Amino acid sequence: MSQEPNWYRVARQYPAVTSLVILSALGGILVSVDYSAAIQNLSFSGITNNQYWRLITPIFLHFGMLHFVFNSLWLSMLGSRIEQSMGSLHLIIVVLVSGLVSNIAQYSWSGTVNFGGMSGVVYALLGYIWIKNTLVPQRLLSLPKGIVGFMVGWLFLCMTPVVTFFIGVGIANAAHLGGLLVGLLLGLGFGLVQRLKGEHGS
Repeated sequence: MSQEPNWYRVARQYPAVTSLVILSALGGILVSVDYSAAIQNLSFSGITNNQYWRLITPIFLHFGMLHFVFNSLWLSMLGSRIEQSMGSLHLIIVVLVSGLVSNIAQYSWSGTVNFGGMSGVVYALLGYIWIKNTLVPQRLLSLPKGIVGFMVGWLFLCMTPVVTFFIGVGIANAAHLGGLLVGLLLGLGFGLVQRLKGEHGS
């Protein structure tokens, strides 16, 4: 009996994270192949035209390989912790809510639809884990030391002209900040509910 490939085992263990990474890859490919079609069909849009999916789909648009790889690595590291400890559906709910909020925040701040990426969601996952694990410590949610400080520091650094100057593209700072804030709120809410129920981490 042949042993299943490692990637298949990981995909079965983390189906939500795997699906999100695949959708991000497809979004990145579409941007590379037909930028106009990607923006026209998947960029942010309000509900006035009934294209409701466009409230969420900007999180899957990635502008270049580095953008995709950076976000996917963080998504895998943070999302897998939530999926393993709380379940796939829980992770999807957190992603959808934080994606919606971070997209609205970025559009409201910039006034343009030319943005995308999973980084707002990544910051939401970080905030969620940070607060929830403080309220109800769980081994599966624990993060390496220094991660929170590094990411928060990176967030503020990106708000300066330094990073934009060196990478040559704009950064969705409002999405990052909006994602972090909604992640903190979600972590606080779910953490308090778990504490009130008398559930304890493991």
